[in-house]
Amino acid sequence: MRNKRSVPELDPLNVFIGRWITEGETVADAGEPAASIVASDVYEWAPGGRFVMHPAYGRIGSTGVGGLEVIGYDASTKQFQTYFFDSQGNVTNETLSHRDGVWTWQGKLVRCTGTFSSDGKTLTAHHERLDGARWVPSMEVKLRKID
Repeated sequence: MRNKRSVPELDPLNVFIGRWITEGETVADAGEPAASIVASDVYEWAPGGRFVMHPAYGRIGSTGVGGLEVIGYDASTKQFQTYFFDSQGNVTNETLSHRDGVWTWQGKLVRCTGTFSSDGKTLTAHHERLDGARWVPSMEVKLRKID
């Protein structure tokens, strides 16, 4: 469902709407080798068009992973907010912003920057995690729009 509401602040999220295949790998760390990542991501407008639902299913190495992200707009802070419910029972919250073609998810312990290709069919994402007092790379992925 396309964004058919009168809330223009949500319009930038239209770039995500669709079905995606995600491929990449984790960054080798502390003697652990890099692991391949393969996933399926779907972004769609929730009923009412005020939130984006993003279920994701996949594998990191041989481990099954998944979850549901919900993206909305907080008018009081004028920022997008994300809530991710993962397959291990964790719930995380991040801000999501965009500037000069770069999208940034920022949480307490993780962050990600993503850039869409000029045709909007590829999203390249660089994930980092907080290691003590410094940010270190955690995974690199590309999402390819298939629908």
